[in-house]
Amino acid sequence: MLSKLNPPQREAVKYLDGPLLVLAGAGSGKTRVITHKIAYLVEECGVSPAHIAAITFTNKAAREMQERIGKLLPGRGLKGLTVSTFHALGARILRQEAKLVGLKPGFSILDAGDSAALVAELTRNADKAQVRALQTRISNWKNALVDPARARDEAADALELAAARLYGEYEKMLCAYQAVDFDDLIRRPALLFDAEPEALARWAGRLHTLMVDEYQDTNRCQYRLLTLLAGTRAALTAVGDDDQSIYAWRGADVDNLSQLARDYPQLRVIKLEQNYRSTTSILKAANSLIGHNPKLFEKRLWSERGHGDAVAATACRDGEHEAELVVMKLMAHKFEHRGAHRDYAILYRGNHQARVFEQQLRNHKIPYLLSGGQSYFDRAEIKDLTAYLRLISNGDDDPAFIRALTCPKRGIGAATLEALGRYAGGRQVSLFEAAFEAGADSHVPAKQLAGIREFGEFINRMASRAGREPAGEVLEDLVRAIDYERHLFEAFEPREAESKWANVRDFVDWLSRKGVEEDKNLLALTQSVALITMLDKQEQDSDAVQLATLHAAKGLEFRHVFLVGVEEGILPHQSAVDAGNIEEERRLMYVGITRAQHSLHLSWCARRKLGREWRNCEPSRFIAEMGDDLKIAGGKEDAPPDKAAGRARFAQFKALLGGA
Repeated sequence: MLSKLNPPQREAVKYLDGPLLVLAGAGSGKTRVITHKIAYLVEECGVSPAHIAAITFTNKAAREMQERIGKLLPGRGLKGLTVSTFHALGARILRQEAKLVGLKPGFSILDAGDSAALVAELTRNADKAQVRALQTRISNWKNALVDPARARDEAADALELAAARLYGEYEKMLCAYQAVDFDDLIRRPALLFDAEPEALARWAGRLHTLMVDEYQDTNRCQYRLLTLLAGTRAALTAVGDDDQSIYAWRGADVDNLSQLARDYPQLRVIKLEQNYRSTTSILKAANSLIGHNPKLFEKRLWSERGHGDAVAATACRDGEHEAELVVMKLMAHKFEHRGAHRDYAILYRGNHQARVFEQQLRNHKIPYLLSGGQSYFDRAEIKDLTAYLRLISNGDDDPAFIRALTCPKRGIGAATLEALGRYAGGRQVSLFEAAFEAGADSHVPAKQLAGIREFGEFINRMASRAGREPAGEVLEDLVRAIDYERHLFEAFEPREAESKWANVRDFVDWLSRKGVEEDKNLLALTQSVALITMLDKQEQDSDAVQLATLHAAKGLEFRHVFLVGVEEGILPHQSAVDAGNIEEERRLMYVGITRAQHSLHLSWCARRKLGREWRNCEPSRFIAEMGDDLKIAGGKEDAPPDKAAGRARFAQFKALLGGA
């Protein structure tokens, strides 16, 4: 089983004497280590799969891991093996310990959109940017295990104090709705285990052996949950790479790597430095760049894939010229090497950079996929149906109640909902419960109240069926009963309605299949919906050029990569330069470089248009930090203006680009 592993990989798989940190460089086979370790524990050590948990950050990674383990142990029963995201594990813990945390087992999980709507409702006059900022602030507090009272006590100014007060109100609303947001799926189990030793003992006994993928991306809350479960026994394998820690902006704490060594003095560290993805020229540039960051653990990637093409870098006149040049090079390379579109990726620092590349790709009829686009579950028609599912599962979910009641329209307007809301608020009950109380008759007009109660009775009938009948049958009857197809064709142009109806059919068919495959009824499936991304596989199978931000590209690999906009102010981003946070930007550049397997092409512009103004640009300091093996192209007319005179890092560019 272990014969195909290299010596450090084999050592990591066989090490079972305590906590282990596997420092896995880009493309060094970290998933192989985790999957082989699980297979080794089951096959060679006789550990029950039910006592093993492998925790990832994405559904896609969990699915890939599960498939690989199945191939390593064909025919073996792996019942009880936990391979899931942090959030899915947290949801499972909360479902089973609902009573201890004051929730019903059918609690609702609010997505980012629902959470933003709650914040907007509480702030009234805030614009979208302010709502987003407040939502992020609350999320950061939760990820750092800071409660509203502590947030108020530690507020540095009036604005932060107002945000802390809002945080307290937001928590009360979640409690009233019997709902949790995504951050709560990890925070609340961590708080539960801190407060309830019996619950912790129950889960630590169940999950004897823990493995964590992408460990450098964990936040303080996730770290707390892991160490509580690991306990003093510490059968914990953390796999990560400090050089790829790029998510500080969403709470990830690279200090968790050093914290692990402090909390577990017996920690064993094993480095995976052999890269199976990239050529030597690409790795040389990556090593040279990241060498400019201070190191927690020294490591240097190497490869047996040969030197390969030199990393190329090109100066362009402006953004339009850059997009034109990149797409032309891509087409020529594809023609010369008889490649597929999926072999190529165009990576950039921010989503706003994608537009000109999209235009050029469309002009040349080149298929492309844009990452970071609208999630399948963010589409209005899918959110409509999931509102019904959430309400069937949890009658206290007021946001779901309002959305389901008003879509399709039932003659219930804002004034009626406001009147019902005032009555429900006074009674301290949910909108659903309030509608059936006798007192509602004197607050809500009789005709509208009759409509609301008829809707409520329909939901109750569906809820009764959802717990005992096949998920597919109940869902089909639900969609038919609310006449959702007619609603779409009345509300939208035929072409758009057809597209939306096709999405609904896909959703119904997918959930029906999932119910059969996992032997779950609709109530059991409902909470999964918020945690699942359906389109990963479809995107992977498309023959299209991938356009992605560097953050979205992490974990992916492509035969040929074009890394664009490599300029001061973009990469590194100006906000990071101003804040003195160059190290994370350098790690982001490193992630971009190490996505490439066979060829890497960098480009930057002499000038860019910002609004109506043109500004002169300088090539990123990171290019010079990649060493002197780069093949740099660009003539005098393309070169950045010679504003870099006197700066040592641009001496090479001035000579090669005619700027000296």
